[in-house]
Amino acid sequence: MAYNDFRMDNQWLPFTPNRSFQKDPRVFVAADGMHFTTHDGRQVIDGISSLWCVGAGHNRKPINEAIKQQLDTLDYSTAFSVSNDKAFLAAEAIAAMAPGDLNKVLFCNSGSEAADTSLKVALAYHRARGEGHRNIFIGRERGYHGVGFGGMSVGGIPANRKVYGTALLPRVDHMRFIHDPVNHAYIHHQEPVWQEDILLELENRILPLHDPSNVAAVIVEPVAGSAGWYIPPQGYLKRLREICDKHGILLIFDEVITGFGRLGTGFGADFYGVQPDMLNFAKCVTNGVMPMGGVICTDRIYNAMMGAHGSAPDHAIEFFHGYTYSGHPVACAAALATLELYKQENLFERAGQMGQVLGDAMHSAIKGLPHVIGIRSLGLACAVELAPQPGMPGKRAFDVFMDCFHKGVLVRNAGDNLVFAPPYIVEREHIETMVSTLADAIRRLPA
Repeated sequence: MAYNDFRMDNQWLPFTPNRSFQKDPRVFVAADGMHFTTHDGRQVIDGISSLWCVGAGHNRKPINEAIKQQLDTLDYSTAFSVSNDKAFLAAEAIAAMAPGDLNKVLFCNSGSEAADTSLKVALAYHRARGEGHRNIFIGRERGYHGVGFGGMSVGGIPANRKVYGTALLPRVDHMRFIHDPVNHAYIHHQEPVWQEDILLELENRILPLHDPSNVAAVIVEPVAGSAGWYIPPQGYLKRLREICDKHGILLIFDEVITGFGRLGTGFGADFYGVQPDMLNFAKCVTNGVMPMGGVICTDRIYNAMMGAHGSAPDHAIEFFHGYTYSGHPVACAAALATLELYKQENLFERAGQMGQVLGDAMHSAIKGLPHVIGIRSLGLACAVELAPQPGMPGKRAFDVFMDCFHKGVLVRNAGDNLVFAPPYIVEREHIETMVSTLADAIRRLPA
């Protein structure tokens, strides 16, 4: 099927330069394993797990069959005042993977909804404890927590915020970003060691400014994924946990990208040995096949919410929040099959092993090329940072993205970064092709 076989006048593409797309359409019509098929019959390597989602590769039969069987059994049921069997099973499987007492799962449909859900839980939890004055959130510069108004407010990517002005939440502050481009431009499967404690600003300026007793939660990505795969300093997350505990502040990990295997472990919380109070997930939980997200909460949070309503009548709702498709039976069936597939094929462990191969190849082939000013690799993901073209930030990375696509490799451009995060089934030959294609595209950039 050629793209001129269907009209292109009606779809408004998200996070896409639509005017440019109309001139050079990029349309997928099929996918299998590590490859897409385009509208004009070409094969393209999925170098980004289709936006960090497809951990097990495309067109996996166990997941497909689970979805088909579920559609023939129970296609949909409301999640309000009733539930379905697959939702209970999926929640049990996810809670079993989560660290510590992260045992209570609130389902939603995306990472954006998960972010807003976790913020609402934080407010409701503190109110249930008699501390409703805790209503300030702290995010981080260049953090990404989706596109809901709550997630944009705690997020710190300027382009995602600048148009929405006063509609953002008012009581939000942001910590300093975690990247040092001078001393840690090149990072290969290690935690950068900083000579300064960048969380001193949180303790000595941000918290005193608002008073810690007014702060509800701090939300961070264990690794800053959407901004371009930025790795936190050694000990950063443990120190952040200590600060939150000291002041009674909830710690939320947004693991939409790092969850379910990307770092070679179940979650970034496992990788760094730090347990948050809430953990947001989405993407790889269903292998990207069905929309699903969620928030895993500690027993402490759940019990506080239930206990606050102990004297209320039985019909009283404890938490006024949810979505029409929360715990959708088909999405839950996809999640169960996906998690089982990860386990059977040891794909988390494989992601960790192939991540070393990817990082080795990228640092060997890309470092020293024109315009390259940094490379960061950890787990099965790697980012190459280019010097911005004067007056046109992001232009060089976009040009490389286009060049690679036409040469049969899908890479993600994020600002001036180019990111690879392939499915966990990636082979060495795929990595060799991705890296060599990227290197050639960078060499073709004009001076």
